Amino acid sequence: MEQGRAHDAYRLAARVPEQVRAATARDAAPATPSAAARGEHTHGERGEHGGHGKSAVRVPVPAPRKSIQRNSVRGQILDALRDALVGGDLAPGEVYSAPVLGERFGVSATPVREAMQQLAIEGAVEVVPNRGFRVTERSARELGELAEVRALIEVPVMLRLARTVPAARWCELRPLAEASAVAAAGGDLARYAEADRAFHGAVLALSGNRQLVQVADDLHRRSQWPLVSGPVHARRADLVADAAEHMALLEALVVQDLAVVQTLVREHFAGAGG
Repeated sequence: MEQGRAHDAYRLAARVPEQVRAATARDAAPATPSAAARGEHTHGERGEHGGHGKSAVRVPVPAPRKSIQRNSVRGQILDALRDALVGGDLAPGEVYSAPVLGERFGVSATPVREAMQQLAIEGAVEVVPNRGFRVTERSARELGELAEVRALIEVPVMLRLARTVPAARWCELRPLAEASAVAAAGGDLARYAEADRAFHGAVLALSGNRQLVQVADDLHRRSQWPLVSGPVHARRADLVADAAEHMALLEALVVQDLAVVQTLVREHFAGAGG
């Protein structure tokens, strides 16, 4: 059991770059505000009655770089947690505390807690008072509802794009479809999830509607928790079949076969990867 936990800790920590842990360590050090930040004069300034005959000029102080680094750490921890969710390192139904996860990632609890709060907004986890965060258990019904909503949004858009986008533009998306196939063949769930969203995002981006792309990506991400379940060999087979549909969809879009496009997209959303 202890060996299994140590292995999980190693896998989680490996997802976070070394510079993130270093930046978090700097964040933990107490910061002393500058005189200007405290609203004090610098040594060369005097007040209105200090002898210079005019009010001192205060020079605006830029925001400290430390806050930018902390936001960067939070973003990278968020990405690592998303990978852990999709990859199965964080199990549905289990409760995880920010301090414990922080130790596993080699960072403080603060960026982990902030990242988990974002995941709670996205529906991947739920807050458990005084304990931490419980990974959401997706029911078959919920995943089916997400697939239905995605189909309602994306199928009409893809059919419209199939009528208007030149074949050469669709061919430009082949590398994205191939990238998802490579990830699927390797059974890399987190890498496949990223490649899958990249492909669908690129397709929808041809509509020129950024709001559509954002909403669709949010729904897509929600449908990937959990991505697939079951034995490893079965998961890999599901991913390979799912990735093959990307290439089939591109071929249908190139020749403007609207019936095939509609069928493929609906079946794709109802499949394992989405």
